[in-house]
Amino acid sequence: MDAIAQFKENQKAAWANFSALEHLTGTAAPKLVRWAGITKGATVLDVACGTGVVALTAARLGATVTGIDLMPELVAGAEQTAALMGTPATFWQGDVEALPFADASFDVVVSQFGHMFAPRPDVAIKEMLRVLKPGGTIAFATWPPELYTGRSFVLMGSYGPPPPPGVAPPMQWGDPNLVRERLGAAVSQLAFHRDTMWFPTLSPQHCRLFAERNFGPAIKLFAHLDATDPGKAATLRRELEALVACYFDDNRVRQDFLLSRAVKL
Repeated sequence: MDAIAQFKENQKAAWANFSALEHLTGTAAPKLVRWAGITKGATVLDVACGTGVVALTAARLGATVTGIDLMPELVAGAEQTAALMGTPATFWQGDVEALPFADASFDVVVSQFGHMFAPRPDVAIKEMLRVLKPGGTIAFATWPPELYTGRSFVLMGSYGPPPPPGVAPPMQWGDPNLVRERLGAAVSQLAFHRDTMWFPTLSPQHCRLFAERNFGPAIKLFAHLDATDPGKAATLRRELEALVACYFDDNRVRQDFLLSRAVKL
């Protein structure tokens, strides 16, 4: 197995329990759906859909929605949620770098905190644009590297092994200049907007503990550090709590994100 394929297998293991976070990302989903201009009758692809919070928010408006995610556990969760809601949507297990759909299949292609984790941005964005109809809208939500969530990823990344060659840091997708560069001449009407997702928690310590128990990459990292270097694990816990404290107010943590939107030429 080559390095990129192994990286994807590791991603599957790290994110398999993402459903514990859907109550948070679900609050941001309507913002992306509105930003993308999704309306009744639109054909929509939700890339890296997770448990389907964006897909099902769009489907509830009357859009014809397909979601795709690398993790089969999350696809199963999205299907269960769709059945619970009585909301029709189709979910696939698959890879954003090799989307199993024909050219120009969708009116809108969206991704919320998802496609940014594909190892090769050029491959991912090429596929997302390939399946989008000319004149269709591509829109996504990503984490800026200089704000809380981006900084927490950078901090945890500094305690773990480096990614294999060819894997781009996901937080680069939170930089408007890089978004503009990656979309390039394939789009017009590129626009950006910032919005906020709030994480309710009693203290920075509670927030860190929640991440350690429920956030896939943190679970894996702390398990490794606790087994190999407990002192380093303790230092990381203190540093994470200090970072959370910078964004903690009124028993909640502020998580600002970037919304990007463009029209395919």
